[in-house]
Amino acid sequence: MKKTRQNKMLRRWFAAAAALLLATTAQAQDFPKRPITMIVPFTAGGTSDVIARAVADQMSAALGQTIIIENVGGAGGSTALTRAARAEPDGYTIAIGNAGTNAATYTIYPKLSFTPDSFAPIAVVAKTFGIVALRKDFPAKDLKEFIDYAKKNPGKVNLGHAGVGSSNYLICKSFVHAAGIDVQLVGYRGAALALTDAIGSQIDGVCDAAASVSQAIDDKLVKAVVVGSTVRLASLPELPTSAEAGLPEFEAQGWNGLFAPKGTPPEIIAKLNAAARTAVASDAVKKRFVDLSTVAPDANELTPEALQQLVTRDVAKYRTLLADDKK
Repeated sequence: MKKTRQNKMLRRWFAAAAALLLATTAQAQDFPKRPITMIVPFTAGGTSDVIARAVADQMSAALGQTIIIENVGGAGGSTALTRAARAEPDGYTIAIGNAGTNAATYTIYPKLSFTPDSFAPIAVVAKTFGIVALRKDFPAKDLKEFIDYAKKNPGKVNLGHAGVGSSNYLICKSFVHAAGIDVQLVGYRGAALALTDAIGSQIDGVCDAAASVSQAIDDKLVKAVVVGSTVRLASLPELPTSAEAGLPEFEAQGWNGLFAPKGTPPEIIAKLNAAARTAVASDAVKKRFVDLSTVAPDANELTPEALQQLVTRDVAKYRTLLADDKK
């Protein structure tokens, strides 16, 4: 009798597992049947937002469904990532993140409701370069003069960024640490807001990615003093690299990647990854990235595993750099 009951329970378990597998397979085969939401952890106009819109447009074409951009600012991106982590793991809610929102945030905000394991990586979609730019009337014409000025006026210079935990905040921290200067870092709800205040001389400058600040530099609304890269940017050929400007310790090469909630079926992750690959290989995105001084990832950087490796690496990296920022 006992063995018969056990056999019935096993049959029910196997039937339930088979039904779940069939449902998941059918779900993946039909995906996507409706629009997808891509959460951007900052206000419109910043680096992540601009890159997200360029990639989402081409992913939509590849998937045959609209991808709706939803900007969710606050807490350096953690407000948005909390929402993304709690979303249904069905592929219809994804998020774009970076080293700030998906790596450094775990040191800055140790009591978050999500962890790196709360997300399934989809793909790296862009590589970015950090720039320090000053208000156009700032009394320094290059990086050396700016550092000299900051050292003579400790605590009086302020630099804006897109919020504590954002990639722009990491650019600021890396720069200040390398330069050995004491400046005030001013957080905003997005990079565009910080840049607007720098253009209006409400703050002394910004730490930003080339994707969102290059146009303002071209228009001479702000003056850039350095890019944290080993090579000059084609779109800003006159802007010196950190080594050329005399501060080789300053490195600010970042990334943007797409994430889904943990538990999203592998088959759906694979479809989203294929669409992301198609997007970054498209002429439209390539052209947009040139305009943004952004670089598309190499073929070997487009796997979910490559993105996971970046997250793991940067969690450890920023745990050291941001040790003083723990709250």
